[in-house]
Amino acid sequence: MWSLPAALSLLMLLLLLLQAPPCRLQSLGTTKLRLVGPGSRPEEGRLEVLYQGQWGTVCDDDFALQEATVACRQLGFETALTWAHSAKYGQGEGPIWLDNVRCMGTESSLDQCMSNGWGVSDCSHSEDIGVVCHPQRQRGYLSERVSNALGPQGRRLEEVRLKPILASTKRHSLVTEGAVEVRYEGHWRQVCDQGWTRNNSKVVCGMLGFPSEAPVNSHYYRKVWNLKMKDPKSRLKSLTQKNSFWIHQVNCLGTEPHMANCQVQVAPARGKLRPACPGGMHAVVSCVAGPRFRPAKAKPGRKESWAEEPKVRLRSGAQVGEGRVEVLRNHQWGTVCDHGWNLISASIVCRQLGFGSAREALFGAQLGQGLGPIHLSEVRCRGYERTLTDCPSLEGSQNGCQHENDAAVRCNVPNMGFQNQVRLAGGRSPEEGVVEVQVEVNGVQRWGAVCSDHWGLSEAMVACRQLGLGFASHAIKDTWYWQGTPGAGEVVMSGVRCSGTELALQQCSRHGPVHCSHGAGRFSAGVSCTDSAPDLVMNAQLVQETAYLEDRPLSQLYCAHEENCLSQSADLMDWPYGHRRLLRFSSQIYNLGRADFRPKTGRHSWIWHQCHRHYHSIEVFTHYDLLTLNGSKVAEGHKASFCLEDTNCPTGLQKRYACANFGEQGVTVGCWDTYRHDIDCQWVDITDVGPGNYIFQVVVNPKYEVAESDFSNNMMRCRCKYDGHRVWLHNCHTGDSYRANAELSLEQEQRLRNNLI
Repeated sequence: MWSLPAALSLLMLLLLLLQAPPCRLQSLGTTKLRLVGPGSRPEEGRLEVLYQGQWGTVCDDDFALQEATVACRQLGFETALTWAHSAKYGQGEGPIWLDNVRCMGTESSLDQCMSNGWGVSDCSHSEDIGVVCHPQRQRGYLSERVSNALGPQGRRLEEVRLKPILASTKRHSLVTEGAVEVRYEGHWRQVCDQGWTRNNSKVVCGMLGFPSEAPVNSHYYRKVWNLKMKDPKSRLKSLTQKNSFWIHQVNCLGTEPHMANCQVQVAPARGKLRPACPGGMHAVVSCVAGPRFRPAKAKPGRKESWAEEPKVRLRSGAQVGEGRVEVLRNHQWGTVCDHGWNLISASIVCRQLGFGSAREALFGAQLGQGLGPIHLSEVRCRGYERTLTDCPSLEGSQNGCQHENDAAVRCNVPNMGFQNQVRLAGGRSPEEGVVEVQVEVNGVQRWGAVCSDHWGLSEAMVACRQLGLGFASHAIKDTWYWQGTPGAGEVVMSGVRCSGTELALQQCSRHGPVHCSHGAGRFSAGVSCTDSAPDLVMNAQLVQETAYLEDRPLSQLYCAHEENCLSQSADLMDWPYGHRRLLRFSSQIYNLGRADFRPKTGRHSWIWHQCHRHYHSIEVFTHYDLLTLNGSKVAEGHKASFCLEDTNCPTGLQKRYACANFGEQGVTVGCWDTYRHDIDCQWVDITDVGPGNYIFQVVVNPKYEVAESDFSNNMMRCRCKYDGHRVWLHNCHTGDSYRANAELSLEQEQRLRNNLI
């Protein structure tokens, strides 16, 4: 028998143990958090924690601003604004993983704070905590992905697909209509149509790369369903009686980038014995493909194409449907700041451009920095807007945004099957080799080679994009050292001409009957692909500000004459007497891409120029031309060759290339190469040009000798007025700075460059 004092002592000891302070959780280092709720903003919602493969909530006991700050920092935000108790963002489901959470405020993740321990709680879901984070992202937080908010592999809604039912939809390579099937826990299930809405359809279509949904003839599909259920040979009736065949119910707002963000009920609430879809059938969805993915039709009239011109575009993306976001305002293109950038705003951009919802919203100029104005910041889309300009936002200049904050996006795009119609063979790595394509020959699909006649970077870019390998670094015409696939050596495609925007080589123009002057074998087309590329852009404003005329004595032009930097009439002058009239200017060429711009040839091919006392690594880097208003060339710059170097770089970026002492040549990402107005050959010789109005034109990398992520911004033009004594340049801009319909087409640009107008 226990004595009374001993019993009291034991009772006191038990009470002390029960009131022990919260324990520190075992820090897993990979604990995931997410914010869930009816609101569309990514920075606020019910706080949920992923533990042992299952999402659960956090109780609001002892939860305050310090705990909210730790959670927000772990989610990639700068700090917390406030917290919300009593399930303000709705009651969660599943376990309540954490209770009595207490943080110092310096922890890097919530699992480093004190608490009762995993799953130890006396709370109900009416006490689920919510947090509101500051929308500013942390520096170094790279992107918001759909997968960030999903559970571990095998325990989430992983994929969605449409199973075509009608014979007419089965014939098309691109499936836009059919029964919804969801991959859950590694198995495909169909979704019950009871409670199915157009908002659900919009989310499904967005995941599959389609911008919008269309109404479905549900009565017809119900008839087809009923016939299958009555067919004794059909297994459908027995399958539908199993709950493992169904996803019970889905409820989306229509703004979600992924079905896993919707309210999904896999099985009925009241036990597994209840039928998952009593009296229902599979949900059927019809999607509308974007313009780039529809079957080819007659080209729209000029007026119609202008009306449909989007005021948003993507630049410098390695794949279709990705790139830096740029918007058109006041007839000028500019970028979007990543402050407040999220998947919902990114999805508005994607749908506006004819893609599906966004699968990733990228921050910190990950797809290259823009040049020019920053039009928008703090973009606040709710998910229902038709265009990005419909969303509330601030001016980009209002909160100190720089181009290092340029926002980008990766969109869901439809699976057209083009990637299965091209392959590379014989290369040293999967990113290079002989290009082999699958085309129809005499009614039979055959694999074969591509003739290298006219094969260039534009065609190679399309091939690499079709392969899913990004940009082309080299277009190769002589592939004798690469062994192709046996049986696929015959040329099945020749005369290939691509504009560079096609989704597949099969969409480019080509010969009807195959005609290849070299035949197959060593002259088959090949490529080398890369996931990043440089992007050179001329500083148009500097050209406009620095242009002037100089009458330079011939006695100071011997070196320039030796390098053919003067017009031919200079040969007929009485040297060293007389002068030449020169239109001088400074040029500053930025590398805005994601890879350094390097010369095509190695050091062994560089040429020593005695006049300039350094090696020139690239023969044709820019063309300088003076044109009449109808495009006829009246004068041109004869700058023989160039030395590439980093003249300047932004603060914190080291120069890597220099011309002096036989140094490495190139232009580093983010840096620029400047040719001052007072150096030799930095001019156009206009001695023989009469007064008048002209177009002054500069083209960077004019022969496409070095691959770039974007060639549309390589041309710069100014309006030029010359009265015989003075010169004025105005309205200087790169080829893609203004709205597309105010510019020349690519074909016209090529003619203008080559003086064929």
